[in-house]
Amino acid sequence: TGVLGVELACDKEGTKNILGAAGVPVPRGTVIHYLDELQGAIEDVGGFPIVLKPLDGNHGRGITIDINSWEVAEEAYDLASAASKTKSIIVERYYTGRDHRVLVVNGQVVAVAERVPANVVGNGRDTVEQLVAEVNRDPQRGDGHDNVLTRITIDKLTLDLLQKQGYTMDSVVPAGERVFLRATANLSTGGIAVDRTDEIHPENVWLFSRVAKIIGLDIAGIDVVTDDISVPLRDTNGVIVEVNAAPGFRMHVAPSQGLPRNVAGAVFDMLFPSPQHSRVPILAVTGTNGKTTTTRLLAHILKQTGQITGYTTTDGTYIGDYLVESGDNTGPQSAHLILSDPTVEVAVLETARGGILRSGLGFNQCDVGVVLNVAADHLGIGDIDTVEQLAKLKSVLVESVMPKGYAVLNADDPLVAQMAPRVKAQIAYFSMNPENELIVKHTAAGGLAAIYENGYLSILKGDWTLRIEQAVNVPLTMGGRAPFMIANALAACLAAFAQGLKIEDIRAALSSFQASVDQTPGRMNLFNLGSYHALLDYAHNPHSYQALGCFVQNWPGMRIGVVGAPGDRRDEDFVTLGQLSAEMFDRIIVKEDIDRRGREPGVVAKLICQGIADGISARTGDRSKVQYELILDEITAVNKALDEAPAGSLVVILPEGVTKALGLIEARKPIQELAVNPSNVDRISESQNSLKPTVVNQG
Repeated sequence: TGVLGVELACDKEGTKNILGAAGVPVPRGTVIHYLDELQGAIEDVGGFPIVLKPLDGNHGRGITIDINSWEVAEEAYDLASAASKTKSIIVERYYTGRDHRVLVVNGQVVAVAERVPANVVGNGRDTVEQLVAEVNRDPQRGDGHDNVLTRITIDKLTLDLLQKQGYTMDSVVPAGERVFLRATANLSTGGIAVDRTDEIHPENVWLFSRVAKIIGLDIAGIDVVTDDISVPLRDTNGVIVEVNAAPGFRMHVAPSQGLPRNVAGAVFDMLFPSPQHSRVPILAVTGTNGKTTTTRLLAHILKQTGQITGYTTTDGTYIGDYLVESGDNTGPQSAHLILSDPTVEVAVLETARGGILRSGLGFNQCDVGVVLNVAADHLGIGDIDTVEQLAKLKSVLVESVMPKGYAVLNADDPLVAQMAPRVKAQIAYFSMNPENELIVKHTAAGGLAAIYENGYLSILKGDWTLRIEQAVNVPLTMGGRAPFMIANALAACLAAFAQGLKIEDIRAALSSFQASVDQTPGRMNLFNLGSYHALLDYAHNPHSYQALGCFVQNWPGMRIGVVGAPGDRRDEDFVTLGQLSAEMFDRIIVKEDIDRRGREPGVVAKLICQGIADGISARTGDRSKVQYELILDEITAVNKALDEAPAGSLVVILPEGVTKALGLIEARKPIQELAVNPSNVDRISESQNSLKPTVVNQG
């Protein structure tokens, strides 16, 4: 930190003048040097109540607030003068509100704490003196800064404040009544801290970051008075009281209430930034379902750093914002294209089973490897006949992660979690269940994880909980109602964090990434077609059908499915798809892919119809009334479903290829894509609030 920034922060009046000139809300005030200037200064700031404090003070020394009489003002002047080396005193207008400390490190707001002055709560039996003694027996309290909290000391300021409240040290305080012992909220005078980091308004975040940069501090503690930190300061008449160059950390590291914040980590990241790579960092993603969505989201997160990101998906190979090569590019050849390009600074590679079987990974080591899930798909091909064999094949990816890198594993999927012993790298787990036994054990040992807890996507590192964002504010999750998308987002966020990205960059990326045709074509693309809606998704195996059903089954109107599957699956897989379709839809149109992958015409569709019939026969009541028909041509099937869709219904299209089906939908001029605004999804059904998280993962 530059010496000028520190000197300016120590000059409280200079700080206030510079901030005020920059349009930052600061208290009205002036500086005096002699007692005979006090009366005029009080009039200049608008009269009582006022605050008196030393111009060059710290740690709350010499400060008196809420002064309402000349007698108290004189005493406060003497107190402030004694604490000032220059005998310069600030006279300010007193602003009511709650006292907050905002910690800014390297231009980023990393923690916010509300500071509550030292106080005791009556029980109807004990005197104030006895209550103070009881509070001081707390093992967390020590002398000065020796412990998490500081013991409360009694002095003239305490006695005067008690008198204002109608008490003495011998008074018995009624049960439940709070008595304040200090006017200022510093921890060094016995106050407590309540974490408010998750509540701060984005405009306030911007303002406080700007303040630290205006003053020139790498680490700044900004004292703010406002009634509500979750509302912009301009709307609460809040003010920035001080900017501190050497703020204490303990109110954030160990708050009396709320989550502890790893503020020291932010300082270390600033002092010792991640070293420059001598090779292109590689983040690779595999799994049965969710690979494309997770790859695209991870690439989107990495773009927040300004690096040129190259990535491969089932839709094509991309560098930056541009498509280099279209097609299903999830094998070694596409990886080589990305890794040999001189403009690429970081690579995100979707890695499918077929490419691994044919030619391996396309790289010898990667920095982060992600395995989302393992489920029955493409079994019976390439000598992969069981799910266990498929898991062993996909584990090749995380076995290639370099020792200093991270293998990101799904703790909710036993086949994925069992890969850990074969991994040479560090392990990071993600889970939809914060009580997952593997997660609890892993983080207790200091391990890294990502979980879905209390509606938040959060990172766990040992004892630290770093909340990224509420799922309801993440467009990809359809307003928090698509659990498989939450799981995809957890995996991507964890991989990015393991690679060293900041929470702020991850949060920004989540808010701007949507389940739209532009960013996730064919993955949960929801369209408003006026009186009804259409959902386009590339679900193609039982695992992905189950995940899709978690969302579809909560639709309040009729649910119409246009279903099919690639021909290179086992007969029993098609029957299972039919059974799952009967659970999801009220009406089903079974179509067939043009590329039947070696199957005779109509065979796949008939097997799916067999499963639908089995599913209907197992149902009772209204669910036994499911209607289905066979229309092999996909275009005819889709148009029929869209033409006959009743008001309030949802038409779910599971296409062979995204482009053709998308054209049929766009020809009907959709009003908007609901996924762009997750709040719109609330209109779908109030019953979706009861949706249970699932370990199924899809994209």
